[in-house]
Amino acid sequence: MSVQVLDLAEPFFGLRLISDELEFELAGKVILLNLSETPVGIRNQSLGSLQSAIVTNTGIRNVSHAVIIEKFADYPDEDALFRKVRAAWPSAFDVRKEERLRGVAHYMSPKIWKGRFGFTMYHSGSVPLNVGLHRDHAFCRVPGFREVHTQVVGIGKMQQCRENDPSTLFLEEPMAPGATHRPMYDEHGNYPWHQYETITPSIFLAVEMLPEGATPPT
Repeated sequence: MSVQVLDLAEPFFGLRLISDELEFELAGKVILLNLSETPVGIRNQSLGSLQSAIVTNTGIRNVSHAVIIEKFADYPDEDALFRKVRAAWPSAFDVRKEERLRGVAHYMSPKIWKGRFGFTMYHSGSVPLNVGLHRDHAFCRVPGFREVHTQVVGIGKMQQCRENDPSTLFLEEPMAPGATHRPMYDEHGNYPWHQYETITPSIFLAVEMLPEGATPPT
């Protein structure tokens, strides 16, 4: 049994990683993301693998591996929050050097790896974001890489396209705070062309899951 603090998004949000807890009491309003293959019990309901929900002042059961996001609902002035975040977090292009991110109002927190799970917060500051379609995750050379995104503040959408062209869009999932899009990879870890796009300026959590045999990038 363990509860680990993930301080990547302090002082704006609190993140905790909960593992192997038969019962756990959640205080206040939090986003709960189930990272395990087994359901998490919430009263007489359950939260499936890689599903998320907003949970308030409620006990949860059979928590194999989950992350909670605290303080996400504490900001009545979201524009003021975004200004503080942009002052604290570097641009994603400065950190990742991906050409598709050049000149894009996209900022990222530090990344924390816990075992095979990597956690990063992103702030997308423009509408539209135009972050760029992609399908490869070059830092993981072992097949089976998985990733999901959970909306924290603002409204966004995850888009999937047949080709590297937004006009070939075939699936779009709207994302409000507390929502996680459905996994888009196949059993071999292959992705369609995809991108996160803003409906309003936003903050979301990206969770990367490495397959067996892969090690976190340095």
